[in-house]
Amino acid sequence: MNFKLVKLGDFIKQIRGVSYKKSDIYTNLNEKSIELLRANNIKDSNLVLDDIVYVDRSKVKKEQILKKGDILICASSGSKHLVGKSVLIKENTNFTFGAFCKVIRTEKISSRFLEYFFQSQEYRNLINQVVSGTNINNIKNEHIDNIMIPLPPINEQQRIVNRIESLFAKLDRAKELIENTLAQFEQNKMAILHKAFTGELTAKWRKENNIDLSSWEKIKLGKVLLPMQTKKPTGQFFRYIDIDAIDNKRQIVKAPKLILTEKAPSRASRGVETGNILFSMVRPYLKNIAQIDSDLSDCIASTGFYVCRCKPELNSRFLYYLFIFDKTIDYLMQFMKGDNSPSIRKDDLLNMKIDLPTIEEQQEIVNILDNLLAKYNKIKNLEQQLEKIELLKKAILAKAFRGELGTNNPDEESAENLLKEILAEK
Repeated sequence: MNFKLVKLGDFIKQIRGVSYKKSDIYTNLNEKSIELLRANNIKDSNLVLDDIVYVDRSKVKKEQILKKGDILICASSGSKHLVGKSVLIKENTNFTFGAFCKVIRTEKISSRFLEYFFQSQEYRNLINQVVSGTNINNIKNEHIDNIMIPLPPINEQQRIVNRIESLFAKLDRAKELIENTLAQFEQNKMAILHKAFTGELTAKWRKENNIDLSSWEKIKLGKVLLPMQTKKPTGQFFRYIDIDAIDNKRQIVKAPKLILTEKAPSRASRGVETGNILFSMVRPYLKNIAQIDSDLSDCIASTGFYVCRCKPELNSRFLYYLFIFDKTIDYLMQFMKGDNSPSIRKDDLLNMKIDLPTIEEQQEIVNILDNLLAKYNKIKNLEQQLEKIELLKKAILAKAFRGELGTNNPDEESAENLLKEILAEK
């Protein structure tokens, strides 16, 4: 294999971002301002320009203007998983970047080759070691400089890049098809729920039972719910349901956490029973919603949830479907308050007026929805295929940096000679 393990710092220059004050910020782009990128503009290795800051141009050095081939990296963040994320700048720009970011600039190796390395699991593991140590949520220059990277000759770098991009293009096409199918499923699902909660879905059933829509009652949700129960952890361990335990794609509890009772978080105090509905009061638009089954009835939930215990006149499964309906979420979002963790209050939920059919019609609606939506289970399994695509990409990158993509040309100059030439220039 024509690779040489080298120290990244021998091939790159690191440039720190612009420091600025509130007084340096402009409301728009003009002759005195310049567009500044921050860590939130890096998403999934792409540059997203929907949240730009304009800062005083006089604060920016010439080398802090982004140019083609630069790699922009999030160097500091309150969230550990964001530290180290990167994006390749594909054309010359008039952008600069903030102090929580840094730029990797190199003319000695392919910037595209380097950016793919920054997307690899090996790189991610190295960054995780840094942010899990004493230097929490911050990458210093030496952390990047000391990374050891497998380096082939420049022609081999280009062949590897071409091979990666060819394979990724095929995977991205498959991903797009799956995402379009899932989007269509979600659209169909919301259309079915709309029919359910406007009475259209059970029109035939009402006619057969000689009742009409006047049997539906508009009522505040709190009127048909029992008070929540407080439950404190006991024994040596307990199972805890927090927001992270919810699969908000399928609206189920995916994995309660097993926690030592002596280390119980203060928020662990919501008792749950079979049939209860968990509704997250924090960022309700994320739909962290789930119904408790018998296997989860011994768990304790976070106070971040409102735990809905239904009175006899409210079918809990009916409420579950009502909660995952987009119009319900849209209504509740108007009450969100807070910047970091926008939330609604319990009274916002309890005072929400719902159209409530008779308990018999609720059961009929649930029966129909269960049958209709069960048909989509195979389609929903496509989400697992999306996960497989991401795993395949990681596997491709791992092979690329082990020299296993079949791109090596043994007749070319060795990577070791290339390294000697580059180091001689320093």
